[in-house]
Amino acid sequence: MDNHEDDCRDIVIDVPKPSSVTGGLEFSCLTYTVTKKQKIEGKWTSQEVDLLHRITGYAPKGSVTAVMGPSGAGKSTLLDGLAERIASDKFRGRVSLNGGEMSPSFIKRTSAYIMQDDSLFPMLTVHETLMSAADFRLGPIAQADKNEHVEKLIEQLGLSTTRNTYIGDKGTQGVSGGERRRVSIGVDIIHGPTLLFLDEPTSGLDSTNAYSVIEKVHDIARSGSTVILTIHQPSSRIQTLFDHLIILARGKLMFQGSPKDVTHHLGRMGRNVPKGDNSIEYLIDVIQEYDQSALGVEALADFALTGKKPPPISDEEVTISTVQPTSEGDKPLPPSTGDYHHLGPKFCNSFFTETWVLMRRNFTNIRRTPELFLSRQMVLTVMGFMMATMFCNPKANLQGITDRLSFFIFTVCLFFFSSNDAVPAFIQERYVFIRESSHNAYRASSYAIAGLITYLPFLAIQAATYAVIVWWALDLQGPFLYFLLILYVSLLSTNSFVVFVSSVVPNYILGYAAVIAFTALFFLFCGYFLNSKDIPQYWKWMNYMSTMTYPYEGLLMNQFQNDDVFGQDTSGRNITGTDILDGLNINTEESHKWMHVLILFGWAVIYRVLFYLVLRFGSKNQRT
Repeated sequence: MDNHEDDCRDIVIDVPKPSSVTGGLEFSCLTYTVTKKQKIEGKWTSQEVDLLHRITGYAPKGSVTAVMGPSGAGKSTLLDGLAERIASDKFRGRVSLNGGEMSPSFIKRTSAYIMQDDSLFPMLTVHETLMSAADFRLGPIAQADKNEHVEKLIEQLGLSTTRNTYIGDKGTQGVSGGERRRVSIGVDIIHGPTLLFLDEPTSGLDSTNAYSVIEKVHDIARSGSTVILTIHQPSSRIQTLFDHLIILARGKLMFQGSPKDVTHHLGRMGRNVPKGDNSIEYLIDVIQEYDQSALGVEALADFALTGKKPPPISDEEVTISTVQPTSEGDKPLPPSTGDYHHLGPKFCNSFFTETWVLMRRNFTNIRRTPELFLSRQMVLTVMGFMMATMFCNPKANLQGITDRLSFFIFTVCLFFFSSNDAVPAFIQERYVFIRESSHNAYRASSYAIAGLITYLPFLAIQAATYAVIVWWALDLQGPFLYFLLILYVSLLSTNSFVVFVSSVVPNYILGYAAVIAFTALFFLFCGYFLNSKDIPQYWKWMNYMSTMTYPYEGLLMNQFQNDDVFGQDTSGRNITGTDILDGLNINTEESHKWMHVLILFGWAVIYRVLFYLVLRFGSKNQRT
């Protein structure tokens, strides 16, 4: 962040920081500016807008700081800014922890950020989920120590009765919403973070579960962490668990201090809390009154910073009062004794350990969700038997040649479509990856390699099943090993393509649309409708890019690279395999079909590399 404290020297916080505060998070003059386009008198103009405007405050160590305010106040924006999740040079200000400057790498290693959405694997149990987090975040310590740490955390979070229950989702019964939220918190605090950020931790929960979650967060704060959370309309019972408040409106600071000081703050404004009303809720109501009036919230922001009493919304005459800061309240927090420059390695585990842990978790997920693998296996098995019975013993005539060509192109399309159903699963995994990698749980390369290795044996089983069923029934020619290999590499390239697409689309609907669109394009240019020499020159590149081209031509070369007679033309001349390939403008050299395997494998590698690059550089989970 850029320091611009010169602009903030005269700012006075309405409720000064108490001198008893000996640690925590301090921030000064935080400003976040974005450019918005709007249409004025028929013309588009750009205007810079402050989503946060000169926010100065603190969050005490060992306390729960709640960021509150009306909708659109900038609560989540402030939280993202403090957590270094705003990837923009337009975010300015200074943030320090225990008196020491904080770098993005320091925040990433010593903090945890719990998002609104619980991105967890539904088919893992509570214990397995937390153990996976321990494997990633606790490093190479003894397994017994990890188990002990996880058991203590389960007890601390009140999850002992559900430790062996699946997380669950809409299709699988699992833990309750409140327990699920506590598991999410446990995953991110497994390593004992100094800072804990929570974005709307009670969102979607009933009052009982919401209170339970905040109660556990309160316990975590008492253990020494600095906890900052955003929350919208908390119950009075939940408010008793807050130690410190930051109230915003329109990106400006309205109030900061203890919840007990809200009544005094309102009194100095000339607004006494009605009997029986909640003081915090009444303050937010007052803020909304000003926001909807011609005065706006600027007057309240000035009052919070300088003590200048805001004019009432009515036209009554007002007096001006000011509040002076205490000399103790202006003192910076004592410098930390910790050394922020020597934080140890960026990742807790080696590349190979990360890969092994990820593979183990992947196999557990696949074992618990067999329908994903078995559905593809069943489709390929059933379609294999259908092909074996429909095209059994093809005739040695022109119709037999056509039947063989139809079988090969159908096989290519079938194998390309077989991985499409995995789009939602891959997108769900991406959200888990974003959450886990945002704090260096593991490398993007480990994740990409582990995913690839996990699927290799399953793809081999699918290819082998189909190959064995159709090979002898259709009396196919050429080496069986090549037939099996080209099918296997075709599945590998398709799987890699679907994984890559799933990493760049925002949801599974667009994912399906993208995969189907590319499938149609690849099918059109694979050489079945038009052979390569008849494709217009300006579309030739699509023939090379189509990952259907290489398995289709490879299967044809394996079948027809010989002088066997497959039929006769209308003049009675024998048609050999070489004649068929020549007519389709396909190379008849033996080495060329093996080149197709290498090219197809190369496309699989390219898609996996692109997948890794998207994960590494495009999945930062930051605002732009």
